[in-house]
Amino acid sequence: MGQVRRWRHPPVYRPLVDLSTMEERHVIVTYRLDRATIQELCAQLEPDLMSAIRHPTGIPPLVQVLSVLHFLASASFQTTVAIVSGMSQPMFSNVLSIVLSALLKHMRSYIVFPQVEDLPTVKVDFYALGHIPNIIGAIDGTHGALVPPHRSEQVYRNRMSYHSMNVQMVCLADQYISHVNAKFPGSVPFLQEDGPEGGLVAAVEPVDSEEDEAEEEDIDNGNKVIQQYFQ
Repeated sequence: MGQVRRWRHPPVYRPLVDLSTMEERHVIVTYRLDRATIQELCAQLEPDLMSAIRHPTGIPPLVQVLSVLHFLASASFQTTVAIVSGMSQPMFSNVLSIVLSALLKHMRSYIVFPQVEDLPTVKVDFYALGHIPNIIGAIDGTHGALVPPHRSEQVYRNRMSYHSMNVQMVCLADQYISHVNAKFPGSVPFLQEDGPEGGLVAAVEPVDSEEDEAEEEDIDNGNKVIQQYFQ
């Protein structure tokens, strides 16, 4: 007699996260965004997330976004966030990659350096905060810890003796981010006076060997605005 073939039922994902049952305060503490912003973000990312799902019982876009926001907001481990979200760590790893790619796709719709004609308004907004004239941005940096690649471990070691990526941001008076530079490893100082980007400067080459043309264009536009302002 031949062997009886057993049909395996496809796994069905049962969400453990329900945004509608959470208090608004709890939503903000957990995800660093309010409920309305999360729903708007999900609506914008849903086409990208749905096209990336390979299984008919895939994870709903809302759960994908919530799990990644929780991961980013808590700086926790993938396994911990995966358990809370009701998925395995390998599954969450795939979700993380998909959602981050979707976020990067829409990043330039939100992170935009002011044009020359917008600078008077920017200066007025900053003056209203601290009564300091001619401010067009607030700049600061931070280190994002990571596990470095073996081939260039020393390049990622920062002055506090742990491995990181060096991230520099500029924001406006209303706290909207207008520029981000996250291309340099932790050994690069935050601020140097000389260099094409007026901030994190190539004491070493950027981590990515292939420059993103759109990003370079944004940097060039920002530099032109600053140069015209100080002429």
